[in-house]
Amino acid sequence: MSNSNEIPNRYDPFSNPLVETKGFEDLKIGDKFPIPSRTIGDANFAAFQLASGDNHPIHYDEEYCKALGYSGMLAHGFQVLIQATPGAGLFPHVLGDCMIGFIEQSSKFLKPLIAGDTVYPLLEVSDLKKQTKTGVITLKSTVHNQRNELLMEGEQKFLVKLKKAD
Repeated sequence: MSNSNEIPNRYDPFSNPLVETKGFEDLKIGDKFPIPSRTIGDANFAAFQLASGDNHPIHYDEEYCKALGYSGMLAHGFQVLIQATPGAGLFPHVLGDCMIGFIEQSSKFLKPLIAGDTVYPLLEVSDLKKQTKTGVITLKSTVHNQRNELLMEGEQKFLVKLKKAD
């Protein structure tokens, strides 16, 4: 007989990780975390406009963009940036419960993302700063398109727990 207070067949979300977890100490500069490619279509543009409230016609009026000489609508810089969201790939799953939080980001937008482009985001460990009980992981973030043009590059920083604090 089981205890009457026990919940039968209770699911433990930590018992089946998506990938083998690592700690700060296991990462190396140069480790790469690709994010699956995706084609950015009209629905993505409409969802971003709805979420952001952005109302400039360069982001939602195809004829306006064509009159300016573009082949289609141009994505807002933040719409390009969110393509490199770490949770869209395996990076936060690799860190598991060591992850404390996202603490900083910077980015440069080098070429336009045009409606219909396919993006190829990538995160790469570029710096590891060990502290007493935590570490800061710096990821280089890039987004290329199907023409292998670099649309965005930047950095993202994350605070993580150390497995063994000094």
